[in-house]
Amino acid sequence: MTTTQIHTIYLTILDQLIAGQIKKAIENINSMVSELLMGEYADRLNDIEQNYKYLLHYYISGVQDPERKLVYNKLIAKAFVLNSDLKEELLLRNSSDYVYSQKRYFPHTKKYTSVNELYISLKYYHSQSALIANLESTHDVERKRLRSNYEFSVSELFKSFWLQTYYSHEDKDVLNKVMNVQYVGWIEKTLLVSALTLNLCRMFDESKLLLLFDCCKTSDQRVKQRALVGLCFVLAKYNQFLTYFPSVRNRLVLLADDSHTAENFQNIILQIIATTETDKISKKMQEEILPEMIKISPLLKDKMNLDNQIKSDEWDELNPDWQDLIQNSGVTDKLQEINDLQMQGADVYMSTFSMLKSFAFFSEISNWFIPFDGQNSNVKELFSTDDKTLISAFMNNSAMCNSDKYSFCLSVLQMPESQRSMLKHSFSMEAEQLSEISKDESILTPDLVSKNLSKQYVQDLFRFFKLYPQHNDFANVFDFSLSMHRTNLFEILSSEGDFKQSIAEYYFLKNQYAEALEIFRDIQIDNPTASLYQKIGFSYQQLSNLPLALDAYLKADIIHPDDSWTIRKIALCYRLSGNFAKALEYYQHIDFLKPNQPTILLQIGHCFLELKKYNEALSVYFKLDAQNGDNVKVWRAITWCAFVSGNLEQSDYYLQKLIENNPSAHDYLNAAHVAWCKRNLNKALEYYRKSLLLLDNDWDLFMKSFNADKNYLFANGVEADEVPLLLDLIL
Repeated sequence: MTTTQIHTIYLTILDQLIAGQIKKAIENINSMVSELLMGEYADRLNDIEQNYKYLLHYYISGVQDPERKLVYNKLIAKAFVLNSDLKEELLLRNSSDYVYSQKRYFPHTKKYTSVNELYISLKYYHSQSALIANLESTHDVERKRLRSNYEFSVSELFKSFWLQTYYSHEDKDVLNKVMNVQYVGWIEKTLLVSALTLNLCRMFDESKLLLLFDCCKTSDQRVKQRALVGLCFVLAKYNQFLTYFPSVRNRLVLLADDSHTAENFQNIILQIIATTETDKISKKMQEEILPEMIKISPLLKDKMNLDNQIKSDEWDELNPDWQDLIQNSGVTDKLQEINDLQMQGADVYMSTFSMLKSFAFFSEISNWFIPFDGQNSNVKELFSTDDKTLISAFMNNSAMCNSDKYSFCLSVLQMPESQRSMLKHSFSMEAEQLSEISKDESILTPDLVSKNLSKQYVQDLFRFFKLYPQHNDFANVFDFSLSMHRTNLFEILSSEGDFKQSIAEYYFLKNQYAEALEIFRDIQIDNPTASLYQKIGFSYQQLSNLPLALDAYLKADIIHPDDSWTIRKIALCYRLSGNFAKALEYYQHIDFLKPNQPTILLQIGHCFLELKKYNEALSVYFKLDAQNGDNVKVWRAITWCAFVSGNLEQSDYYLQKLIENNPSAHDYLNAAHVAWCKRNLNKALEYYRKSLLLLDNDWDLFMKSFNADKNYLFANGVEADEVPLLLDLIL
């Protein structure tokens, strides 16, 4: 089997298990078992198949089995795990991806024969370091030797737990020993959590997942926040199958039952969502909505520049009342917190430091996850023993993630000594002030430390999955960033409070309308409000779904009648859908509520024009012209309306005003039409040529506009046989 075939079969089996097609899933699993020819996997498959046959037999025989649902779920769980194990074993044999190359290569390069021996080495480092910490500088050589061995051991520890297919009893025992509060090596603890997370992201293992839950219970926030972040990603990836593992859901419920941990989870989900780099949906309007959905004739779009009118005046206009509603809803503080997180941002320094990940330090995979440590041999030169303030400045700096701190330090080490000294002096001067600010913030915001730790770790992960040289060989966990609201974790966290509303508002404010809609539609079931339907309508509108947008706006109008913003949106939807009669009805209602608004009067005039009610349209346009005699939009409207209704003198009068005020190609085209219809052929020829010139002599574009107007020329007295003559004269 090729790697592509393995992945395809694996995903097919997942889909079949989700759909309840167990027989088909078993057939596909059998094809993977046949490829491996290993008795252990054949026995596991046979056990699943036999138990499923028994279940079907009891069912068709009419036997009442109260345990059937439980047995069925266990079968799904076993098939899911077997599928994951088979994929891992087959890829280990066949894949050339970085991970599996490392799995094959690592056993032959590791220094320690067992993880227990590795653990003993790490303990030796900490005990010896403590002994010589305060001794004479003559021990510098020994310190360097110890540190070198330690950093090698830490890297090997990471790889052991990252690459291991199954954790043996010894592996689990060592992991628990390292995580024990009595063990002083906090860097090893954090790296073990990262290794465990990467391992789980590669393959599902219930026992490993429960170990990650255990890591979330530690009192060391540096470790706990990493474990919680990892748990968010792992739970999101396997969300559809977690219902088949009751122990996992039970642990999750117990974990989230702690209010402090639940708050941590909420902050982490916000930080993960904030990393998304999706395109602005507003671009869709220019590319898709206007060409496909606006039923206004091409000539009107060109003559009066209606595209820009819709975009600037109506399409993107948010309801100013929403801010007040948000403040009154009780989620203002949460949204402000979200905004602050975004302002600090997962990617503030992403572009700055993306070019600084080519140092040899980053060729070691564990260094992408290692917390910043001034004692690390790669950067220690910058941090002399008597310069504690400089170390504090880096350790307490929450603006940069660990990975970027290492990048910065490694870059400074490339500088000449004179520049480096100046930079160190500058940092030292600010260090004490930064320390005081950090203390004040910690007092004012007790959870600030945990928030910053999780934020920095999310940033570290983001850089790894975006910038690591072999990042394409890893399944990007951030692909699930916009799926967090669909997880069981989110369901548990949002069962009480305003978290669900906050996430929906965040998506909405960041133009993630599809995701906002999913939550808004869920909220509306229990709490339908006019504001909610307005936002649902606006989201559908931005996603080009005008029928559903209109439906939501109409519901908002029923709950809260006579809201001018809602009525304008209803009118806009009718107008873009080509129902100008209904659009006119709603625009006139707005004019009744708030009379004589120029933008609304202009839309009323346009609706009359589309309905070929030229006199009514002109009446509105003249009213606008009387209010504001310098509005070129109104002049263009009068010009065209008068021309198509046969009032050439009136059209010509306003055309001359346009020609004196920076005329467009279409102004000259209309002026030429009117001059031709008035039989002033030389003037018509002059205006046509000026129009063509403003179109960069694009004859096809000129003819497209000209042909759209021919029927109006004929209606105003131009003969059909004159057209080719004048066109040749223009050329």
